[in-house]
Parts: sequence; C-alpha cells; structure tokens
Amino acid sequence: MAESHGGAKGPAAGAHTEADGGHHGGGFPPFESSSFASQLVSLAIFFVLLYVIVSKLALPRIGGAIEARQNKIEGDLAEAQKLKDQSDAALKAYESELAAARARAQAIGNETREKLNAQAEAERKTLEEQLAAKLAGAEKTIAATRTTAMSNVRGIAADAAGTIVQQLTGVVPDAASVNAAVDASLKG
Repeated sequence: MAESHGGAKGPAAGAHTEADGGHHGGGFPPFESSSFASQLVSLAIFFVLLYVIVSKLALPRIGGAIEARQNKIEGDLAEAQKLKDQSDAALKAYESELAAARARAQAIGNETREKLNAQAEAERKTLEEQLAAKLAGAEKTIAATRTTAMSNVRGIAADAAGTIVQQLTGVVPDAASVNAAVDASLKG
C-alpha cells in the first residue's frame, strides 16, 4: 500500500513541476524578444488593412450619412424659416385687415351715432313744439277758466255779501251798493 501511495505521489509531483515552467522555458508570448519582428510586421499589415478598410469603406459611408443629415437639417431649417416668414406676413396682413376693419367699424359707429343724435334732436324739437303748443292751449284754457271763474266769483261774492248783510241786519241791502262794495274789495 505504501507503494501505491508513493506511485500516486510521483506523477502529481512531476505535473506540478511542468506547470511551473520546467519545459516551456519562456514567458508571455507577446513579450518574447525572439518574435518581436514578426509581431511588428503583422501589426503593421493589420494596421494598414484596417486603415484602408476604414478610410475606403466606413468613413465615406459615415461621411455620407453625416452630410445627408446635415443637408436634411439645413433643408428643414430653410423650410421652417420660409414658413415663419409666411406666417409673419400673414400675421401682418391680418393685423392690417383688423386695423382697417376697426377703422371702418369706428366710422360706421360715428356715422350711426351722428344720425341717431340728429334724429333724436329732430324728435326733441318736434316734441318741444308740440308741448309748447299744448302749453299755450292750456294757458289759454286756464285764462278763460280764470276769467269765467272770476266773473262767477264777483257774482257769488255779491250774493254772499247781500245775504250776510241781510242776516246780520235783517234788512235787504240794495244791489248797487253791494256791487260797489264787492268791486272795491276785488280791486284791492
């Protein structure tokens, strides 16, 4: 049994020594000085091929895409400026039309106001004339009524004075003296 352990121990120890770099004799392959020249040549060839592929295939496509995008942006900006100019022109036209409409509305309003004022003034004058005529007629009626009333007042006053004198004295006064007393009293 001891031999089997020893036998098993032997190959494991040998494998361990091989992994420690016993047979390879070098380090990391890119750092080996014997392959520097071939690595530099292959790196130069790879770099030249990469440069040719990028400069001939990739960059023109990217440049074309960038240029197309720039042209699209410039076209969109030009279109936006054109539309802005059109909207500014439309706004100015709208504002001028609005100002003209306001001026027309103001003129129509002033004209209508003047017509209505003239019509109201004419109606006022007509109404004043009618009222003046009615007032003159009423004053004539009042004067006639006053004259009639005053003539009746004289007769009533004369009758009342005669009746009062008769009641107080018991004698009927003569009409001429009663009329003279009433006339004197009415004059002042």
